[in-house]
Amino acid sequence: MDYKSTMNLPQTEFPMRASLATREPEWLKYWEEIDVYGKTLEATKDAPPFILHDGPPYANGHIHMGTAFNKVFKDLIVKYKTMRGFYSPYVPGWDCHGQPIEHQVEKNLGPERMAEISRVDLRALCRDYAMRFVGVQSAEFQRLGVRGDFERPYLTLRPEYEAGNVRIFAELYRRGMIYKGSKPIHWCTRCKTALAEAEIEYGDETSDSIYVGFELIDPPDVFAAAGLPVSILIWTTTPWTLPANVAVTLAEDASYVGVVAGGKVLVFAEELVSQVAEVAGWERIEYVCGDDGEPARMRGSELAGLRYHQPIHADLEGVVITGPHVELSTGTGAVHTAPGHGEEDWLVGREFGLPSLMPVDDNGVFDGGGGRFAGMHVYKANPAIIDYLREEGSLLHAGTTSHSYPHCWRCKQKVIFRATEQWFVSMDHVDEGRPLREGALEAIGTVEWIPGWSVNRIRSMVADRPDWCISRQRAWGVPIPVFTCAACGETVANDETFEAVIRLFETEGADAWFIKDPSEYLPAGVTCPRCGGTTLTPEDDIVDVWWESGVSHTSVLDNYEELHRPAELYLEGSDQHRGWFQSALLTSVGAYNAAPYERVLTHGFIVDGDGRKMSKSLGNVISPLDVIEKSGADIIRLWAAAADYSQDVSISDEILDRTSEAYRRMRNTFRFLLSNLYDYEPSMAVEWEQMPEIDRYAMVKLADLVERVTRAYDEWKFHQVYRAVFDYCVVDLSSFYFDVLKDRLYSDAAGSLSRRSAQTVLSHILGALVRLVAPVLTFTSEEVWHFMPEKMREDLPSVQLAGWPVVEIPSAEEAARLRDSYRVVLEVRDVVTKALEDARNAKVVNKSQEAAIALTAPTDALDELTERGLEALAEMFIVSAVQIAEGDQISVAVEPASGEKCPRCWNYREIGVDPARPELCGRCAGVLADG
Repeated sequence: MDYKSTMNLPQTEFPMRASLATREPEWLKYWEEIDVYGKTLEATKDAPPFILHDGPPYANGHIHMGTAFNKVFKDLIVKYKTMRGFYSPYVPGWDCHGQPIEHQVEKNLGPERMAEISRVDLRALCRDYAMRFVGVQSAEFQRLGVRGDFERPYLTLRPEYEAGNVRIFAELYRRGMIYKGSKPIHWCTRCKTALAEAEIEYGDETSDSIYVGFELIDPPDVFAAAGLPVSILIWTTTPWTLPANVAVTLAEDASYVGVVAGGKVLVFAEELVSQVAEVAGWERIEYVCGDDGEPARMRGSELAGLRYHQPIHADLEGVVITGPHVELSTGTGAVHTAPGHGEEDWLVGREFGLPSLMPVDDNGVFDGGGGRFAGMHVYKANPAIIDYLREEGSLLHAGTTSHSYPHCWRCKQKVIFRATEQWFVSMDHVDEGRPLREGALEAIGTVEWIPGWSVNRIRSMVADRPDWCISRQRAWGVPIPVFTCAACGETVANDETFEAVIRLFETEGADAWFIKDPSEYLPAGVTCPRCGGTTLTPEDDIVDVWWESGVSHTSVLDNYEELHRPAELYLEGSDQHRGWFQSALLTSVGAYNAAPYERVLTHGFIVDGDGRKMSKSLGNVISPLDVIEKSGADIIRLWAAAADYSQDVSISDEILDRTSEAYRRMRNTFRFLLSNLYDYEPSMAVEWEQMPEIDRYAMVKLADLVERVTRAYDEWKFHQVYRAVFDYCVVDLSSFYFDVLKDRLYSDAAGSLSRRSAQTVLSHILGALVRLVAPVLTFTSEEVWHFMPEKMREDLPSVQLAGWPVVEIPSAEEAARLRDSYRVVLEVRDVVTKALEDARNAKVVNKSQEAAIALTAPTDALDELTERGLEALAEMFIVSAVQIAEGDQISVAVEPASGEKCPRCWNYREIGVDPARPELCGRCAGVLADG
């Protein structure tokens, strides 16, 4: 007889091969057809809100693995919160203005076309470019399974968003936090614009390193007594800044000495003499000494006020001053000071009333103020300046040094410090309310920072940051919304002008600023407050792109009905502590005295398997689009969830292969569940009290899993979600419960209590597991959902609408007892499994069902085993028979089973118990007799 047809063998059309790359697009179409996003909002409209506010990526290219990781990360949080019963709309957004887009358009045009194009036409090309990639990236994010309002995203180029910039600017201006001034800022000579700290990348550079003597005009007697010219010895790595030198700064309390070298006296810090001697190659050090024979010494404060000949301009003099920024670890302790070329120099120059010379134009070329070097680019001037100093006899030594140096984030060229007139947000000055730095630092303390240590990063950045330079000399962006009087140059900005600009931007967009004359939209009667002039010129500069993205708390959270400020969560990479997180914080505190977010989560950068940054030159770039095409988006989503985002996240082909293998194990778990529920529906469920003990234990393990996974989601530890689910599938289910269950599922009567009990547990596992992984494996969970028995789906068209699983255990006391008991049982089972493996290798048995085992165990373990019963133990160990006895330790003896192999269930049992079926075991004979 063909007994196979009498068995309850697995049945399912759920495919073993995922074929995600081809199946996932079908689910995207399905979600669009049923409007799954709208349905989730409708289902949770009366629930507590949880708003994750999307930080805008640049609309300037295809997505990369970093943006893919970020968007998947956000999506799994939004989906989890929705399934947990929160109202969690997700409005994606794009940063459509700024240098990255304008730079690309400029490259496409070429230098000749760029020289001819008007600002209005350039802005139109930038708009077209940005909108094209908004469409491209929108499709790519959705292909990753990201759910949101992609029909109505926020774009920084839209009129309502642009108007939000003016609202925030107006409020900070009214409070006296915004000013126009001239001070050194990072300047990119390639992009011809000011840069904020957030637009700077640091990289190693090799720079010139020179030691130069500045000859004192009236040197102190103690050093002049040597009868030689006396110079202050400085050290600098930027020779090109020497034409702007106005002072030398010393450490006030440091000791300075005179050293005779090359026919002159060089004055510098005593603490650094040995370092300088080594660099200069001095075989011996000859000090200028006093009458007592000891080196003559003067404190920095005693040298202050001395004057010297400027090293480049013969007709100019410089002055010696003191400052707290002079340190004595390198150099000479005498700092060349050019207030037009450095923040610290500018600050000390302001304190001493020094001029801020700026002989460098927007292109990085010396103007007439560069003297003999006029017309040269600053970097090309370096060797010429060194040669000149050598000829003049003031150069002690020239070499090179390697150090970290700022570069433009977009064109990657080195930047310079250059004093220009710009618009700034003051961190410490205010006309109304508290200074911005003070308010921001307090607001940081009201926010939850994830991981916890990240609060130190944002706090130190805000505490130490200089005033924020918000003006840019570019075309593509939102203009600084102020005017200049054509007659006297006074700034014109007040409530009337701001409101007029807001209305203009809301109705016509920021392009109108560059097209219309102010008289067309400003109220009649707006005049210059100084001279009464009526001809006003709109500001040429645009706002910093970080300002633009930062004000999304107003332009988006306040403008979308379904959103609100503050958002429950901002989430971006850790570099945004100095970028979006900070600009959002400063603009929100400046305008509203509060942070724009309740919590901030940051993740690390994406690196290769060796921890290296992704780089085309290294050949280690992995495109998410390639991974999707080959393996499917759920592999990327599983990789993202499995990563510990608190540090840099590695990706490589090997890591993706491991992820795919983990996915396969999880998919097989779902296939087993589905294939054994083909004839089950919820009305067949077996009550807790009627379940075999092992089934009740499985329910306890499931409840523990749901609790552990839920806690991990709530604590933002998504890699623990992955680990818990994977271990559950592989260890608790595949290696134990499923293994034990197969005989009962396949061989017991279809409608028997034992089989229905097993199916009841499997249905609970399936219903919980598909929900637990739905935020991560968004496509696979939907596929599983649609293969589930119809009545288990509760008439819900998508797993995303299914809510979060709840597994109730009727008796907490029994659950605790089962955990303790099965901890012992599983420990013994591990020993049994090892013994069976050894027996198979020794050819004692071929399969575990052919074995009978004799167990010895200590008293405590023996009691637990005895309580289970020999038949249940044989089922759990998947052997024919079990004998147990007391012993000092757990040990197992394996021998061939005494029974015969049942041709139906393949177990070794007593055959012929039922005369009607003499070839079968009693269990199988009874099943056939009943059915």
